[in-house]
Amino acid sequence: METIQFIYQNLGLLGLRTVEHVSLVAIAVGVAIVTGVPIGIAITQNERVAKLVLYIASMIMTIPSVALFGMMIPILSKIGQGIGYLPAVIAVMLYSQLPIIRNTYTAINNVDPALREAALGMGMTPIQRLRSVEIPLAIPVIMAGVRIAVVMNIGIMAVAAYIGAGGLGTFISRGISQTDSRQLIAGALAVSLLAIFTDFFLSWLQRRLTPAGIRH
Repeated sequence: METIQFIYQNLGLLGLRTVEHVSLVAIAVGVAIVTGVPIGIAITQNERVAKLVLYIASMIMTIPSVALFGMMIPILSKIGQGIGYLPAVIAVMLYSQLPIIRNTYTAINNVDPALREAALGMGMTPIQRLRSVEIPLAIPVIMAGVRIAVVMNIGIMAVAAYIGAGGLGTFISRGISQTDSRQLIAGALAVSLLAIFTDFFLSWLQRRLTPAGIRH
């Protein structure tokens, strides 16, 4: 009952922190999409480069989030941004690269060669083929990677409260430091519900973006 009462009394603050959390994740994953999708497409041209890029992205994923946020502090302190918004966005953007690059690479590689030949026979240039044939067919798999990145990083962004980034993790960090289970449970519940809602929304968006001919 105390936790429910705490949530009711702090609905406004919870809403504000949720907006902060969503904006942090959205910007980080947005930058990851803008960089990761072109990288995923580019490495389909060279298998050795693809293995190297995917290996590096996998190595980044193995770094604990607290350690990665900590690594950002001395680097970004040189420009006065050692804590707060910027290191959180950069760290989460790096964590988002692997699922986006890997899924883009896999999706483009798995396009039916017969469709590529048909596009070539129609006189399409490689860019036209990529834009009109390969990317539309790859959308479902690319979006699956985006969904993984977003849901995973909603949780990781909660840790960014420890470097002053804000978001829902603020409730969790204060709950731990103040031994206040109300804040801790409220923050954890809000993060979980946000992840579930976001996954459902991205699932709907994935279906909308998938060409009608290949929808299941």
